[in-house]
Amino acid sequence: MEFFFVLAFGFMATIAAYLLMSRNVLRIVLGLLLLGNAANLSIFIAGRLESRVPPLVAEGETLIAVSANPLPQALILTAIVISFALVAYAVVLFEQAHQRLGTLDTDAMREAEPRA
Repeated sequence: MEFFFVLAFGFMATIAAYLLMSRNVLRIVLGLLLLGNAANLSIFIAGRLESRVPPLVAEGETLIAVSANPLPQALILTAIVISFALVAYAVVLFEQAHQRLGTLDTDAMREAEPRA
C-alpha cells in the first residue's frame, strides 16, 4: 500500500514543479498548493501506515510497539495551516500585482521593473 502513496507523492511533486515553472501566476499558486499537499503526503508516509491500532501505551510498558506514529499526523495538521496561509498570502499578493500591472504573465510583470 505504501508503494501507491510514494507513487502519488512523486506524481504530485512532479506536477507541482511543472506548475511552479509556468509563466502564469494562477498556475504558480496551484503549484504551491499541490507542493504543500505533496509535502503533507511525504510526512504521512514517514509514519507507519499499516497499523490500525490506536497509539496508546499499555499499563506497565514504556513503548508503543505496533501502532501508527501520531507525530506525523500532528505535523500534517500544522503543515496544512501553514500551507493555507502561504497560498492565501500568494493569492493576495498576485491579485494586487494583477490590479496594478493588468497582467498575469510573469514576464510582462518583469517589464514593470526599472532597468539598472
